[in-house]
Amino acid sequence: MSDSLIYKLALSKIPNVGTVLAKNLVNFCGGVEAVFAEKLSMLKKIPGVGEKIAHSVYYFSDFDQLNTEVEYITKHNVSCYFFTDQAYPFRLKHIHAAPVMLFQQGQAELNARRMVAVVGTRKSTAHGKDETKRIIEEISPYNPTVVSGLAYGIDSCAHKAAMACKLPTFSVFGHGLDRIYPQQNTNLAQRILESEGSWITEFQTGTIPSPQNFPQRNRIVAGLVDAVIVIESPHKGGSIITANFGFENNREVMALPGRVNDSASAGCNALIKTNRASLIERGEDVAKLLNWDMDKKKQKQFQLPISLGPQEQCIFDTLKVYGALKIDALSFKTQLDVSVLAYKLLEMEMDHLVRVLPGKQYELI
Repeated sequence: MSDSLIYKLALSKIPNVGTVLAKNLVNFCGGVEAVFAEKLSMLKKIPGVGEKIAHSVYYFSDFDQLNTEVEYITKHNVSCYFFTDQAYPFRLKHIHAAPVMLFQQGQAELNARRMVAVVGTRKSTAHGKDETKRIIEEISPYNPTVVSGLAYGIDSCAHKAAMACKLPTFSVFGHGLDRIYPQQNTNLAQRILESEGSWITEFQTGTIPSPQNFPQRNRIVAGLVDAVIVIESPHKGGSIITANFGFENNREVMALPGRVNDSASAGCNALIKTNRASLIERGEDVAKLLNWDMDKKKQKQFQLPISLGPQEQCIFDTLKVYGALKIDALSFKTQLDVSVLAYKLLEMEMDHLVRVLPGKQYELI
């Protein structure tokens, strides 16, 4: 197990190798270990690799450091997810530039049914903090997992509000699991683990919280969830990066509006004005946009259609059990490729078996 993990860690350390290129390397070579045993001339021939990356793979020699990494992982009971693993978060797998490896401290469910990011400015106002608590309290009956970044301000408030409502919460780091940033939030981070939440990162131990790491961190915050909720943000900042990434990757983006002359909410207002975010005022708006209120409706008595093929039957049975699902969640549960699934869903929609809901979710008619 350790040998396989070491090679997965090694592949994740190669600069400019994302999931697409990593998949090409693994498939071409016949396995992750075989990647590092392949001839240099053959590595260069793999689509997308090129000479620079081929040299980085062929001459990779930092295996001693990776042995130390494996020792840390084992000692601290860290869960590791390679992008080909079935347990890799299905929402994250379908974003642009998904991380090759993901590390988790804590045992919270990465593929929970309902997951939302709640983000905002570090320089939050009292009003922003109050609104964060209120929104999370109002969505708490739906039992979502709350994801944020452990930063000062709205992020910290979101984690605290989630724990107060007995909701699971994830903190996504822009550094390794061997440190906490900001250091003043060490107690908060520990409370997250003690309340059955988790710390998440793509960075190996020893990685310091450099400024360039946090935009990368923000794409994971958006990639793990169904929706990004921006509570309070100026025109620029990490929460706007997170919201934009969510928008570009078909996540539902929501923003709480502020006064037109309030600089602390200028980013929220701009997201709404440019149609990158839906305007929300209360938790009920979040539930409606994500179709969570569908669970409260009377259960339907589905009639089994005749002449369904095996793939359509699998889709039908999955939607019958789980209700409305986004295509990436449906792909994870059915184990059908997204391109195949999209084609089958279109056929089933034309046959009046499924319909598309707001938020790009599918349900049985």
